[in-house]
Amino acid sequence: MKKTRIIKRKAYSPQYAEKKPFFSEKEIIFRSAGRAKVFTISSRMQVIILSVLSLIAAWSFYSYHIYNKSGRIISYKNQELVETRDAYVDLMSDFVAIQKNIDAVLDAISGKSGKSGKEIDKYKRQAMAVGDKIKQMTAEKSWADDKKINEKMSINEAILQRDLAISERDELRRQMSDLEEAVKDIKEAEMEVFNRVEAIAQKEIQKIKRAFNAVNKSVKQQGLYFNPLAGSKKRESSGGPFIPASVSRLQDKRINNKVAAIFAAADDLEYYREVIKSVPIGKPVWSYWLTSKFGVRNDPFNRKKAGHKGVDLASRTGNKIQAKAKGRVIKVTHSNRGYGNYVAIDHGNGFETRYAHLHKIYVKKGDYLKLDDIIGEVGNTGRSTGPHLHYEILYKGQPVDPLPFMQAKI
Repeated sequence: MKKTRIIKRKAYSPQYAEKKPFFSEKEIIFRSAGRAKVFTISSRMQVIILSVLSLIAAWSFYSYHIYNKSGRIISYKNQELVETRDAYVDLMSDFVAIQKNIDAVLDAISGKSGKSGKEIDKYKRQAMAVGDKIKQMTAEKSWADDKKINEKMSINEAILQRDLAISERDELRRQMSDLEEAVKDIKEAEMEVFNRVEAIAQKEIQKIKRAFNAVNKSVKQQGLYFNPLAGSKKRESSGGPFIPASVSRLQDKRINNKVAAIFAAADDLEYYREVIKSVPIGKPVWSYWLTSKFGVRNDPFNRKKAGHKGVDLASRTGNKIQAKAKGRVIKVTHSNRGYGNYVAIDHGNGFETRYAHLHKIYVKKGDYLKLDDIIGEVGNTGRSTGPHLHYEILYKGQPVDPLPFMQAKI
């Protein structure tokens, strides 16, 4: 019996030489009424269609995200803008406080420093110019409308409004930065003004003190000393209701200390000016030549040594004689002997002046005189060898040399 040989065949499996790419050409067949239409989609077209669909999906996702987040973004930006405005308003308040501070100090000082008025006005104009510049800067941009920010908007309007809010916030910050620089410049200008005002006051005080030092050269020769602060109640004289001091918004210790120093100097200057009104400083007659000094001299009549309590100032008959300090006339004598026509004035603070040999007398006993009031004319009355003024100064009853008083300058 023969054995049958069975041969097994392998199943048919076609083999492809290469794989087709994902974006290979595609054919779409449409059948209608027994006819077929074939549409071919190229690889490039497939890529374009997929890219467009991807962009649409990404834009939809982004729009959805922005739509949900825009409300919080606008609220945050709005709050930040409000805080920035508040800071801006506070800064403007500081600027106004500085301006008022300058005006108050300059107004107070200018009344006490007449000679320095031009310099003070110069710095006033500088401060006003800076203020005008800041006002012009702040008026360049209008404020954002809160109602518009709070309105319900579409997604495009919300994005646009957000950008506008950010832009205005940045602009406001720029303006604040400019204003801070302007305030800093004003503070420096203010300090310069204060330093100048204090220097002017101190300069005037030093001039008066130099005049007092010149006076004391003569007074010390008699064993005396003139102290302009002696007997003064300047430091102790005070009173009035209690009014708490206002706290400055600026809290600038440097400026506050400088202002205090200026007012202290102004008070001192005012006091010294009041004191010097009673000290006979200057020339009692404008045109003269010195013919006889203070102290021991040869008598003009008998040529013997004799004491001379004043100075003789030769001048033309009729030249006017002035009182060189305020005071009260305490003696008037009309005579053709000794001192001839004679006037004595009490100036207070221990000072007295005497004028002899006058041609005419314009005052009477008891008259109150101001600085540079005319008391009479140069003459040749009494014991005199020619027209001149015999001028004496007494301090606390002791005659002192009038020349240092006449040469002192204020």
